[in-house]
Parts: sequence; structure tokens; C-alpha cells
Amino acid sequence: MLSSKDIRINRTPSTSIGGQMSRRVITAQQGQRPTMPWALLLPLLPLLAVSGAQTTRPCFPGCQCEVETFGLFDSFSLTRVDCSSLGPHIVPVPIPLDTAHLDLSSNRLDTVNESVLAGPGYTTLAGLYLSHNLLTSISPTAFSRLRYLQSLDLSHNSLCTLPAEGFTSSPLSDVNLSHNRLREVSLSAFRTHGQGRALHVDLSHNLLHRLLPPPARAGLPMPTIQSLNLAWNRLHTVPSLQDLPLRYLSLDGNPLTAIRPGAFAGLAGLTHLSLASLQGLPQLVPHGFRELPGLQVLDLSNNPRLQWAGAEVFSGLGSLQELDLSGTGLAPLPEPLLLQLPSLQSVSVGQDVRCRRLVREGAYPRQPGASPKVALHCVDPQQSAARAPDVL
Repeated sequence: MLSSKDIRINRTPSTSIGGQMSRRVITAQQGQRPTMPWALLLPLLPLLAVSGAQTTRPCFPGCQCEVETFGLFDSFSLTRVDCSSLGPHIVPVPIPLDTAHLDLSSNRLDTVNESVLAGPGYTTLAGLYLSHNLLTSISPTAFSRLRYLQSLDLSHNSLCTLPAEGFTSSPLSDVNLSHNRLREVSLSAFRTHGQGRALHVDLSHNLLHRLLPPPARAGLPMPTIQSLNLAWNRLHTVPSLQDLPLRYLSLDGNPLTAIRPGAFAGLAGLTHLSLASLQGLPQLVPHGFRELPGLQVLDLSNNPRLQWAGAEVFSGLGSLQELDLSGTGLAPLPEPLLLQLPSLQSVSVGQDVRCRRLVREGAYPRQPGASPKVALHCVDPQQSAARAPDVL
């Protein structure tokens, strides 16, 4: 069964355009012909014919430049520059004008400011990777010149704070802040220049105990966060995420004590929710999910001390199709479960036991007013024989 843990969206902008591309790794410095900013040509790429000729670009000593050329007569090229694991002396590093992605990970960098990310080639970056460094803070203007930046990786650092509006100059679609030391984050930090672009934010494996909602200020749009990973933090309650256009939310591994009515207020568009491996003794309160009419996948797996509070826990989940209760010990399932979940197709319970929804039509002709029998047919893959269907 597909669980919400498997649906984490990790989008890294790709420079691959359909057809055949030429790639080459260059370490020697050579001349460079003038090029237009690659981001300005993206709308025209489907119209360009692809050829197979190879081109070269200069590369800073120790770095590697992978060049992709395409278009009529190799008229267009993009470059991926890998300057990882070279040391803090690497910045600021000169890069080719057509650089699309720059990797500065594992360089023991302790500061990133506007001067580090300045110069030819930086203004049109689509991907910047700064993971596995020693960063404790980010300058508010560090990314102010990166007007085409879509993917930013700041994971595996020691960040304790985020600038209030540090990403507003870039049309970001993916921000990875996992494995840092963030304790408190304001959602206003994720207002971007994306003009409605869906944003995917990873804040997992931090020290978060609170998320602050964006202040209500006239003329400022809500952050367009569509996917939010808050797994393995220190959240004792579901944070207020009201009015965010969320579709995916993970709260795995947090010390949540209870899921109460109103916890998911304002998240009617959420389709995937993961509450796996919660720490402590989580409680499911009746009607705790009633604000999620569009939810399709709910993962409650690996919560061995989870206790039933009645089938009303799942009331309001009229669109739920997949429910993961594996590793919870919540078996047998309560009889009214399918009545509360009319769209449910599959349930995982116990240890690797999966149940599918079956409809038994019964005898024909059907009596007036009679309805077909609905059943859960559960199968343990470790056993050769299937369990008898539980008719509800």
C-alpha cells in the first residue's frame, strides 16, 4: 500500500530537455562564448532542435563542470558545477555564465552572504546546494540576487534561525532545511517570488517546538507551501497551518499527545497526512480529523501504544482511500469503520496484514431497499491462507 511516507516530493529542477544531449566533464580553463541567460530561454526550449555536438566551458581548479548542449547547431548549453569537498577557501568561486546548478556542499563554510553568491553566472542559478557545511545563520540578503533560483539545499548544517524574508527574491519551489538546529520558525520566512508556484519545504530533524503563523499584513500573500515535512521535531501539538495550500504534511516522530478537533482547521485541501512513529502516548479523539474532507491517505503506522477512541475518530474523512494502521496493534477493526469511511479501499493492520474493501452483492433479485454487503478481506502474506472476510 502506498503510504504518505513514500510520497515525499523532492523536486530538483532538471536541465534535461527531451532528446539527445551531450555531456562532458571539464577541469581545464578554456575560452567561453557569450550566452543569453539560460532561464530566459526556457519557454523556447520545446521549439529547439537537439543536436549531438559537444562544447566546453571553463571550470575553477578543483571543480568539475558537466556541460549539456542542445538546440540547433548546439546554440544553447547549461552547466552543472560541482565544487564540493574543497574547503572554505573556495568561495567566492567564479562559475560559467550558463551555470544552472552549483554544488558547494561539504566545504566547511560558516558564512553565506550576498558577496559569496555574487558575480557572473550566479544571477541565473536554478539550483544551489549548501548542505553539510557549518552554517549557523543566513544573511537576510544572501539570496537577493538569485532571481531564478528554484531549488535550495541547506540541510545538514547548524542553522538556529532563519531570516524573516530571506527567500522573497527567488521563485523557489523546493527548500531543504532538514538536519539543522532550528527551534522556532515563522512561516513568513517562506514567502517567495514564485507568483503562485507550489513550494515544498523540508524542516525534518530539527529542534522545532513551535511554528509561528505569518502575520496578517495587508497586501502580503500567504506562503504557497504545498508540501511540508515536519518529521522528527519536538512538536507537542499540531501547529497552526491554517490557510496554507497544503496537500502533503508529515508530523512523524513528534511527541504529539493528542489529535483534537480543530487541529487541522483550514487545511481542507490536504490529501496526504503522516502521523507515524509518534513519541509518547498519542491519543485519537473523536472528530479529530473532521476538517480534512479531501484527505486520501492517512498513515498512523508504528504507534504501538495507540488506543481506539471509537470509529468517530475517522468521521469526516469521506474521501479517505488508504489507511495505514500497521504496527499499532489496532486489531480487530471496529465494525462501524467502513460506515465512517465510505471511500476506503485498503487498510494495513497488525504486522504486514493488508485488508481490501469488498462489496458482496448478495442474492438476486435484491429486495427493495436492501443494500449490498461491504466487507474487509484481510490477508497476511506470511500465512498461506487468507483470513475470512469481516463483513460490516
